[in-house]
Amino acid sequence: MQSFLASLSGIAAALSPRRFPYARFGLALALGWCGGYAFATLRLPLPWMLGSMTVLTVASLLRLPVAAPALIRPPMTAIIGVMLGSSFRPDVVAQVGTWLPTVLGLAAFVSVSALACIVYLHKVAGFDRATAYFAGMPGGLVEMIELGEQRGADHNAIALAHSARVLMIVLTLPFLVQWIEGVSLGNRSQLGTSLAAASWSGLELLVVCGIVGVIVGRRLNLPGPFLLGPMLASAAVHVSGLTDFVPPREIVNTAQLILGTVLGCRFAGTAPATILRVLRIAVGSTAILLAVTMSFAYILGHATGYGMVPIMLAYSPGGLAEMSLVALAIHTDVAFVAAHHIVRIVLVMVSAGPVFALMDRIVGPERVVRPPGPDPKPIEEPAE
Repeated sequence: MQSFLASLSGIAAALSPRRFPYARFGLALALGWCGGYAFATLRLPLPWMLGSMTVLTVASLLRLPVAAPALIRPPMTAIIGVMLGSSFRPDVVAQVGTWLPTVLGLAAFVSVSALACIVYLHKVAGFDRATAYFAGMPGGLVEMIELGEQRGADHNAIALAHSARVLMIVLTLPFLVQWIEGVSLGNRSQLGTSLAAASWSGLELLVVCGIVGVIVGRRLNLPGPFLLGPMLASAAVHVSGLTDFVPPREIVNTAQLILGTVLGCRFAGTAPATILRVLRIAVGSTAILLAVTMSFAYILGHATGYGMVPIMLAYSPGGLAEMSLVALAIHTDVAFVAAHHIVRIVLVMVSAGPVFALMDRIVGPERVVRPPGPDPKPIEEPAE
């Protein structure tokens, strides 16, 4: 109880007018809504997330006074987690055993994609070896920043590289999926039922799933507790058959709008020249990741019978929530996609440190003289 009250006190302090940038966040939301509305009008994929993300990235480049503090993201992430969990069905448990070939393939994918990105960032982008290594990992944004800093890497470069990777893949992959599938995701972006048609009992149950999921997720130290905790809690009540209720689309679209706004504001306050340089580098690493993802998806899709697109979404290191939303939009098995992303994140988190230590013992540490720089902005990435 004391820790809960302390958390509430901390949130109240963070929301005080002296600490929370209400005006800049209001402008960011207004711009994000304009971007989402434009994308929805044009029937582009996941319009409320991608539209707001695109407009706020441009706003950051133009140095407009926008901001989206990390405090805003967790409750919106919990809503997305509850929605993703509602797509789990009672027959999902019987399918888990059939995922073994693609889970084993995922380990090979992580190794190949990481190696390709590390070589690119070191040889082409000019990062030192430690920075290239931790910036090239396909996942684990916060953990890679911490591990890299402990080993003398440039934590600013790692933070920006991972942010750019997520941004570029999230902006690119839905259009690629749309092209491969030959369907418009814009026609499928109204996820869930209408708020007017929603039952209060269903809403109350999903609110309980969100709260309990966050508490349990934090107690169990899950990666991304605000996403995975509510998703697992919601999945449990849906798999058990207690309910088949899904969150209303107005709430889901609002959560997507705020998530896109937060991600687009990730570069706010960064010099435009730095943003452009990082995005140019990210174009190359994104091309590498997409090429490796499509290659594995093509081979395993034919070998396992799952098809190319589900494995693309399951393997692509562009964010668990974002890729699961694309899966939901095209009626692909969200449980399959989410499970593989969780495995990818755990693989990266568990293996990155020991493999780097082994590499240092084999080839010797690299000596790098780096001038001191500013600390990176706080990053709260639930699970990417």
